[in-house]
Amino acid sequence: MSYNVQHSFNQNKNMNIGDKVRLVHGREEGVIYAFLPGNIVEIEIEDGFRIPVLRNEIVTISPVEGQRLVKEQDSRKIGSQQDIIVPRNAPFAEKGIYLAFVASNDRAVTMHIINNSDWILPFTAVAINEQVSTGLAGGVLQPRTAQKLSELIMKDFETWPTFEFKMLYYREGNHTLPQTLTKRIKCRAQSFYKNKGKAPVLGKEAFVYQIDEENPKVEVQASPENFSNDLKTSLMGGSKTETHVLEKPEQVVDLHIEKLTKHVGSLSNDSILKTQLSAFESSLESAIANGMEEITFIHGAGSGVLRTELHKRLGKNQHVNYFKDAQKEKFGYGATLVKIK
Repeated sequence: MSYNVQHSFNQNKNMNIGDKVRLVHGREEGVIYAFLPGNIVEIEIEDGFRIPVLRNEIVTISPVEGQRLVKEQDSRKIGSQQDIIVPRNAPFAEKGIYLAFVASNDRAVTMHIINNSDWILPFTAVAINEQVSTGLAGGVLQPRTAQKLSELIMKDFETWPTFEFKMLYYREGNHTLPQTLTKRIKCRAQSFYKNKGKAPVLGKEAFVYQIDEENPKVEVQASPENFSNDLKTSLMGGSKTETHVLEKPEQVVDLHIEKLTKHVGSLSNDSILKTQLSAFESSLESAIANGMEEITFIHGAGSGVLRTELHKRLGKNQHVNYFKDAQKEKFGYGATLVKIK
């Protein structure tokens, strides 16, 4: 049986990826690995074995209980720490690194980095604004801990910098370490709302991004024009705007009309151009919302009408850093590379 795995931040206020849980009607314990369709949660138990269970068949192990269990184990220790052998089949939370924005009042939010995994994480956090990098924090984030990074003003949301995180993974013993994690997050009005929920470790309402998320899907606000007022309402506990989902586009998008529709013969030249521009706008919007750094559009050389219109629109888009002719050796002047801010 296969599942469409969703590694993104869980909207359920009680559970997040990396949380330790136990079965209600069993003795198994593990950590949450993924949220699956149909109210199903995938948990990792002994020896890395993963099982799907219904959401109502598991409960989280509270931090207080976890600390009590650790103290009880510590009281039974004999000899030095080097003599302690950690069971090979003990569940280990591989994922659960988050960035959370918590409202401090109706005008500002505090930004926190959260480690809800079992890794020890040496890290750096940097704010990037127009090629200028400003260090926010650096150090070692222990398992199940969080660190405040900065405070941000809500009215300046559109000019917030891009946040870049670099992390190493560490744990004692013999094992295979994941590769160094580098992640850039650019907060955008179109995708901010989808992340509202209870931040793990902090236990507070916040807007949360999963830094170690795989293949993210982005829910985009349908009408972002009134974002500032809606964000204030949402942060202070009000209802949030309905959202819809934008899939991450391909790195290269072919705008040749035969790639976009099967009904080429029935379209006028004007209709063809409108179809191509619609596909371009949709793909560019999705690329921006998904935090892509660049995207290439193949438009062909032809009469240059489509290329001219694309360049005109790109020049007016505030989220575009620059654009240029791409892969001239392959397409001539038939493709445009777009660098996104």
